[in-house]
Amino acid sequence: MRKSVKYLIVGISATAIVVTIVLLTTSQERRLRAEDILARYQEDIEYGRLTIGYPLDETLFPPEIVPPTFHWDDNSGSDMWLISISFQDNEGGMNVLASESRWTPEQEQWQTIKKRSLEKDARVTILGVNQGTSAKIASAGRIKIRTSKDQVGAPLFYREVNLPFVDAVKDPSRIRWRFGDISSPRQPPIVLENMPVCGNCHSFSERGEILAMDVDYANSKGSYVITRTAEEMIFATSDIITWNDYGKEDGEQTFGLLSQISPDGRFVVSTVKDKSVFVPMPPLAFSQLFFPVKGILCVYNRQARTFESLPGADDPQYVQSNSTWSPDGKDIVFARAKAYNLKDTEGKGKVLLTREECREFTEDGKPFLFDLYRIPFNEGKGGRPEPIEGASNNGMSNFFAKYSPDGKWIVFCKAKSYMLLQPDSELYIIPAEGGKARKLRANTSRMNSWHSFSPNGKWLVFSSKAYSDYTQLCLTHIDEQGNSSPAVLLKHFTAPDRAANIPEFVNVKPTAIQKIREEFLNDYSFVRAGNEFFRAGDTNNAIQEYRRALELNPNNAEANLRLGFLMYNAKKMYKEGMAHYYKALKANPSDPRIHHDLGMALLHQRQFDQAITHLSEALRGMPNGLNKQYNPIGMHLNLALALSYAGRPKEAITHFSEVLRLDPNNAPAHYRLAIAMADQRDLDGSLKHYAAAVQLKPDIDTSPMLHYLLAMNYAEARRFNEAGQSAEKALGRANAAGDVKIVQEINKLLEFCKNQGYSSKQSNEK
Repeated sequence: MRKSVKYLIVGISATAIVVTIVLLTTSQERRLRAEDILARYQEDIEYGRLTIGYPLDETLFPPEIVPPTFHWDDNSGSDMWLISISFQDNEGGMNVLASESRWTPEQEQWQTIKKRSLEKDARVTILGVNQGTSAKIASAGRIKIRTSKDQVGAPLFYREVNLPFVDAVKDPSRIRWRFGDISSPRQPPIVLENMPVCGNCHSFSERGEILAMDVDYANSKGSYVITRTAEEMIFATSDIITWNDYGKEDGEQTFGLLSQISPDGRFVVSTVKDKSVFVPMPPLAFSQLFFPVKGILCVYNRQARTFESLPGADDPQYVQSNSTWSPDGKDIVFARAKAYNLKDTEGKGKVLLTREECREFTEDGKPFLFDLYRIPFNEGKGGRPEPIEGASNNGMSNFFAKYSPDGKWIVFCKAKSYMLLQPDSELYIIPAEGGKARKLRANTSRMNSWHSFSPNGKWLVFSSKAYSDYTQLCLTHIDEQGNSSPAVLLKHFTAPDRAANIPEFVNVKPTAIQKIREEFLNDYSFVRAGNEFFRAGDTNNAIQEYRRALELNPNNAEANLRLGFLMYNAKKMYKEGMAHYYKALKANPSDPRIHHDLGMALLHQRQFDQAITHLSEALRGMPNGLNKQYNPIGMHLNLALALSYAGRPKEAITHFSEVLRLDPNNAPAHYRLAIAMADQRDLDGSLKHYAAAVQLKPDIDTSPMLHYLLAMNYAEARRFNEAGQSAEKALGRANAAGDVKIVQEINKLLEFCKNQGYSSKQSNEK
């Protein structure tokens, strides 16, 4: 039966504490003395192995940290453990008995431990005891810990995200931000939540007076909010800029990736004209693959309200991203790699690439490596980029550079490939001018990233997945020589169902930010949520989100387009679907996607002339397509079909031929082209494409019209045997289809061929 534990603390002297545990059993009360166990312990004897999982050996704790939870693994059969802590002040130790393989010091105990281990090692010995064998020592483990004189001295601002990431994208209102100090025993309070749009990378100016954050306002992931820090903060539309304002004349969308505000708050640097791999992945812990493959650096001047590319980091041959400022604002360090166009997306102008478009990375495992470069900012004039020694040309991917506040060091991430959320990502430190890279001792066993220096430069916070699939925050001390200490886990900072990322120390008091709310809820917020459900194939939830968007703005073109598509194609509610298509067209008559979807609906309704008008407009608006739904092969094929049905075979031939130029093995295009050519009296061309179609797809030959037209061509050429054979093929297919009208026409032609000497194979058999 499980034993309950009660702690009794007895003061021996002003500084020495002895803790005795009273164990209550169902049948009797007995006392187990820590001194008796210690008297039996001999350091030179090899006991069973007891592994202390946390804290690690030589962990250095901040002086304001709350009590940690010690935990250990022990397979010796022990049912009681003695935690004995000895100090270097020769004033006695601390002894605690526990009935579980974990122990969290009481607040008074922890204050004593920190005081007596200040800049001095305290030795922690944990002994496993089997009470059934007269308290025989079965196992032993030992570590050293100490407390630093250096305070952290600043609160943390960070984001909590529900996993997998695709769920957070579908419903961004579940993402939340916390702000608080490590000295609080409670989880830092939530200061921002229920935001209807996705918020992402954030950064603060050096003194913490300015907060800047990516937000997906107005259906634009290029939106960015910049506002002053206050106890009560409001994200207002007047605080928002959009990176799409840079080079907007070219019509390309941009995200503004991994933006960073300058130390003085005057500038923001970001990646624009970007294209990124953005793929949901199956493991919960690493449920997203995300990194840019194209992009240049752009600087926004807050005073002049201008957007300018940064010369030296604006070469379209490279992807230039993930930038950071030096503390004096004179230099920018960024990650650079050779820009890459995936074979399935070249020329399509897309910003986010899907799993199907990224097979080189998601299936083939193609590497993509970044190097760190430095460039002078020079008030936005830029300069020559230089690779940073120790963080470039090392056969690894280098990213997420962060300067120490004194400008002496750069800490960065290194992984085998890619950027962001990599299981093998580890933290390295180099002199700011470059040099030999040293791996931080603080690295945990799985993913180390999203790091930030405390304002005094003594501590580094980072994210890790060593202890949970849900990312947690850790601290490490950085000394004058750039050495780090083992990780201190901020376990109480994160909820068990949220991943903590983008932690940043803010140079303000812990009460400086108490509440942040937004005032830009709009219809586009619901459109974005609907689009995520749409991509996931969740029709009902997508429809619900689009309807919510239209409640706020009945003229939202995107919501009407998507709702029209779902109502027409998924729900088969054709009248409502068409109504939404026409509302979308009225709201945005230049959107080629609207013309395409409306044209397809009209083609389905056999309104061929109107279908041709809209499908032609779609093709003019996106000649290279956009994605799988709007691809040039399908658009040319559907337009060609509409032209054929409308009795315009000559124009249809042009588009069928374009389909075959793009896809030579497209059997339907070969077959329909054969029909169009036969209608144009091109017998040789028709037979050529007919043969190709049947070879590619033997069961494709079902149309009576093709063989009827071929029979007409043969008869015109006075090749009556071939004409009769084709007519009989046409007759068999027409009878099978129940097409009475064409059966009559074929019989007339077949009779004519017989009068010209054709002897039916069927007649000969009779």
